[in-house]
Parts: sequence; structure tokens; C-alpha cells
Amino acid sequence: MNLHMLPLAIGPWQIALIVVVVLLLFGGKKIPELMRGLGSGIKEFKDASKEEEDPKIEKKD
Repeated sequence: MNLHMLPLAIGPWQIALIVVVVLLLFGGKKIPELMRGLGSGIKEFKDASKEEEDPKIEKKD
């Protein structure tokens, strides 16, 4: 198996196992809060990368 093909080798059982481990580690109540934080971080990253690409956008103070 080639190293660059490794991400494609993840099957449904491996995904289910990862989900179960995450639920056991963080609990059901903490997961939505973690996902909300991850989503806002991704949104901020996209906004920052757009500002770098498009000089016409005015910077927010």
C-alpha cells in the first residue's frame, strides 16, 4: 500500500470506531460546542484568506 493512498483506505468501520472514541472522550454535550468552535475558526480563516487575495476589501478595525 502506498503512503499517499492511506487516507482512501479508511472504511465505514474505522469511521464508526473514531466516532465512538470521540463520543467517549468528550461526551455528547461537549461535541456541539467543539464543532461550533471549529466552524467559527474555519470561517475566520476563510475570511482572512479572502482579505489577502482581494486588496479591494477594506480591513476591519
